[in-house]
This record gives sequence, C-alpha cells and structure tokens, in this order.
Amino acid sequence: MFTRPDGLDFVNVRATLLDNPRWVTPYIYTYTSEKLPWVTTPAVHRYEAFPPPEAFGTLISEFAQSSPRP
Repeated sequence: MFTRPDGLDFVNVRATLLDNPRWVTPYIYTYTSEKLPWVTTPAVHRYEAFPPPEAFGTLISEFAQSSPRP
C-alpha cells in the first residue's frame, strides 16, 4: 500500500503499514472532490485530486521541516 508518482523520485508509504502509526498526522489530503461531506482531517494541504507535480518539491520540504519523527 504505497504510491510512487511517475517522474518523481520518492515513495509515499501509507501510515496504516507502520507498526505504530499514532505519531503520524495527515499532511496532505488528496481527492477531496470525492470525500464524504462529514469527513475532516487536520491535513495542512488539501487538493481536489493529486497535487500538480511542480508542488511536490515544496510539499516535501515543508513536511520534512514540520513533521514529527518517532
């Protein structure tokens, strides 16, 4: 359960694969165009589909600077 976007040099691992996902909080919420009306997350960034490829560098940098580590 991971994604590897075409043309980008990284892998997005799903938090559900971690032994202890309690330290992880949502950072990017994708496909909000398909969410149920009552769904909310504390994600910092939200996109109706996937972010444009040119946004990934900034998103990864921000995540690396602000996200907690176990």
